[in-house]
Amino acid sequence: MVNPHNTTIALAIGGPSVLACGAWLKNTICVTQGNSAHLSPLIGDLATVEARQQLDRTVQRLCLDYAIQPEIVTHDLHPDFYSTQFAQTYAGQRHIPVLAVQHHHAHIAAICAEHQLTQPVLGLALDGVGLGTDNTPWGGELLLVDGARFDRLGHLMTLALPGGDRAAQEPWRMAAAALFRLNRGAEIIPRFQDQPAAATVAAMLARDLNCPQTSSMGRLFDAAAGLLGINAMQSHEAQAAIQLQQFAEQHGETGALMDGYRINADNQLDFSLLLSALIDCRDAGHDVAYGAALFHATLIAGLAAWIESAAEQHNIAHVALGGGCFHNTILRHGLIRRLTASSLKIFHARQMLPDDSAIALGQAWVALQHNRL
Repeated sequence: MVNPHNTTIALAIGGPSVLACGAWLKNTICVTQGNSAHLSPLIGDLATVEARQQLDRTVQRLCLDYAIQPEIVTHDLHPDFYSTQFAQTYAGQRHIPVLAVQHHHAHIAAICAEHQLTQPVLGLALDGVGLGTDNTPWGGELLLVDGARFDRLGHLMTLALPGGDRAAQEPWRMAAAALFRLNRGAEIIPRFQDQPAAATVAAMLARDLNCPQTSSMGRLFDAAAGLLGINAMQSHEAQAAIQLQQFAEQHGETGALMDGYRINADNQLDFSLLLSALIDCRDAGHDVAYGAALFHATLIAGLAAWIESAAEQHNIAHVALGGGCFHNTILRHGLIRRLTASSLKIFHARQMLPDDSAIALGQAWVALQHNRL
């Protein structure tokens, strides 16, 4: 009996049966059958033995339920994900092709699959992290997606991750990275004197030790929350970003910061001037809620200008919005409103969620498109 909690998406094209193994966080499994994609219920994060065993069982059950023998297997680019290792082993044992799909390409492909888009689209992928083709952590990406292919047109100006993955749990570290980027590193220790590691982080930034650069929008949210004093240490994923949104909602709409962003010659979107304004927000007599509202308004203005410029340059009117940051209703609604006013056609997650639970669908869609090349 087919699990009634599976989600089925009608696809614009068919092809050989694909098994897509998803990512690490919010993992789901997807199998395709003709013009249908069947997605499993949420398995969750693959950090535990139980979750990994559930992934194994889910693949077995989906293939049995739909009488599918996969002909192609897909996975994330990240080699250390259990889903990647499972996919490679599964394909190797059965001597079938295996395809790695870049994380943000999959986010945009999931939107294309859901909306049956087969033409080239501009994709704005905003999330916490996904391994890029250059082996660095991406997360604020402007892509040109054409089925199985994508070009990285631009990305957010990078920020350091002091301490690597630990910075994703401690927004004060991202705030420290912003201070250092703005040549205000001397303010790190006095501003975060309640953090025992403040001096260490300041020294790490100064010496560029264990400070990989990321283009992540999720970490930009963390930096803003840390600078405004909203959240220094997260107890769960996206806590700082959610609190930042709540403060912005308390304040209500405000105008964007004049010249709060720049687009440089390499098509990198730089919000340094916005971060600088947040650092000085309290000194300027503004409360935290105003700072949070200003942050959202300026993000929307900068992202919209970035997309509008790319749409004109590449003569593309279809824009797909994907990634976990689009759970943020202020960001999503504001951006859609602004871009729709520019006569662009905007697509975002409706049947699916915008986060990593849709990655398997995107991987499957890329594999089907790849098969047509």
